[in-house]
Amino acid sequence: MENDGRLTHVEHGFGPVWDAKSRVLVLGSMPSPKSREASFYYMHPRNRFWPVMEAVFADPSDPGDRVGDTAESRRTFALRHHVALWDVIASCDIIRASDASIRNAVPNDIKPLLANASITHVLTTGMKAAQLYRRLIAPGLATDGFDVPMTPLPSTSPANASMNLARLTAVYRRAFRAAGLPVSLP
Repeated sequence: MENDGRLTHVEHGFGPVWDAKSRVLVLGSMPSPKSREASFYYMHPRNRFWPVMEAVFADPSDPGDRVGDTAESRRTFALRHHVALWDVIASCDIIRASDASIRNAVPNDIKPLLANASITHVLTTGMKAAQLYRRLIAPGLATDGFDVPMTPLPSTSPANASMNLARLTAVYRRAFRAAGLPVSLP
């Protein structure tokens, strides 16, 4: 059980979603308690990541091309649209789901994904994920000869009240399109 106001050491607890056809890697910071409990990404019911993904990618003429509400249906949806999912952090000290509280972050090693998939672009969700990516991951990628552009995106967390669903969807649609993925029409 996580303490309400104190730092708790957490381990990521589950691996990335990807396959050889993945073309864009979406990195969050660290899964929320709800996501760690479900062992899958963006599983807090108020997080807007999956509604955004469905709005950006779902084929309106295909009733089966939907996100669904299970980890497996969401995994299938992401992979169908060539999106890989992971997080910047493998472990850290954090208060609940507060990115601002993150301390002692240890990064995930994304090099195996970049070496074994067709990933041409990284998107980070939220300012903290972008900051940690630049500090903890990008230098090692450059040293090892990986040249993959990264675009920071706004957080889909309900804590990001400045961005409504329509604005988030528009920003994400532009980013995925710029990264070379086919997106649905607005």
